[in-house]
Amino acid sequence: MDRDVRSNKPGVCPRCGMKLIPYVPDRTEFALSVSHQPDLLLPGHAARLTFRMIDPRTGQPVQHFEIVHEKLMHLFLVSENLEFFAHVHPEPRADGSFQLTTELPLSGMYRMLADYYPSGSLPQLSVDTLYVKGPSHPAHLTPSLEPCKSANLTASIRMEPGQPLAGLETRLLFTLDPAVGLEPYLGVWGHMLAASEDLIDLLHIHPFIANGGPDMQFNVIFPRPGLYRVWTQFQRQGQVNTTVFTVPVSSL
Repeated sequence: MDRDVRSNKPGVCPRCGMKLIPYVPDRTEFALSVSHQPDLLLPGHAARLTFRMIDPRTGQPVQHFEIVHEKLMHLFLVSENLEFFAHVHPEPRADGSFQLTTELPLSGMYRMLADYYPSGSLPQLSVDTLYVKGPSHPAHLTPSLEPCKSANLTASIRMEPGQPLAGLETRLLFTLDPAVGLEPYLGVWGHMLAASEDLIDLLHIHPFIANGGPDMQFNVIFPRPGLYRVWTQFQRQGQVNTTVFTVPVSSL
């Protein structure tokens, strides 16, 4: 997950809590295959999504996975207009596939980011697209950096540098109020998904600095200039809070 973390002895990653492994396998990009029932997806209707991960070295579906942040698979679903966001966990099946029953509320395109770890390889981030019958709803974003109130906390954000630049590291500094009662959520203090306005770029990030207090730091490299919708999830007193900001990124 954090490939720059190194240790001279066994242990866990100080950032994400994953078990350190004694070597780094070759980077191999696995393929994500998605099918659904019914064949024609309708807004607001139940749909069953089935996910299979294909090992490019064998051409066969993966059968075994490692747990990452308490789950075998994390899935992020984002609607075309960037108004719908879901962080869910499809259920594993005996044949190595995963299933999710859900309702997609809007017509148009959805982007999916699957986060999983095939045994004997490296953690994977795979992207795919779904289409729901009906008109499309393109995103029309404007910068939004005001404090965001969620279920039982408010998140404020500042950035270093103040104007993020594409291709360079940006530090997103969060202050949470109240901070009393913060708890790890799925093994870490926070989960972030950043999506470009055109939904080409999807980034899943965990805090670089966090200790359960009010301040957290996420380090992000936005790949291209433009507007990015940023969802960040924190857990406090058993409730998951999802905060939303829209970050403008400039070119060098």
